[in-house]
Amino acid sequence: MLKEIKSFFADLTGGKEAAHFDDSDYRVAAAALLVHVATLEKELSEPGRARLHALLKTRFELTDELTEELIDAAVAADHEAVDFYHFTSLLNRTLNEEGRQRIVEMMWEMVYADGRVTEFEDNVMWRVSDLLGVSTRDRIALRQEVAGERSETADEK
Repeated sequence: MLKEIKSFFADLTGGKEAAHFDDSDYRVAAAALLVHVATLEKELSEPGRARLHALLKTRFELTDELTEELIDAAVAADHEAVDFYHFTSLLNRTLNEEGRQRIVEMMWEMVYADGRVTEFEDNVMWRVSDLLGVSTRDRIALRQEVAGERSETADEK
């Protein structure tokens, strides 16, 4: 209801409700890379979107509403992108090495959401990791860590 009231007053004043995320926000760049790997072979499914939502909400400490806004901004950014450079250059300027490794880890979590890694996903992970300055050793270690967590979770079920 609060959203409708804000929208109503924005319409009255001729302005639009201010977006919380713009093109220069590193979270949009990170989320767009996650969307890209999640949609390499198909559209973003409901389980995929739920996984993306949970991952972004937790990692960026967002509310449900802001997480959905970030996902929408990321989907739009991914559709408009012609390559990874726009996203990776922003992330390189904004994040330190540990932060960039966390982005790669998040991407692996999205890749492993369906339990397998395709050659296309592996190739994108290699290219993005390289553009982010994440070493091959670290990329593989992050992959193994995420894959190990996935198999432990599956064993518990």
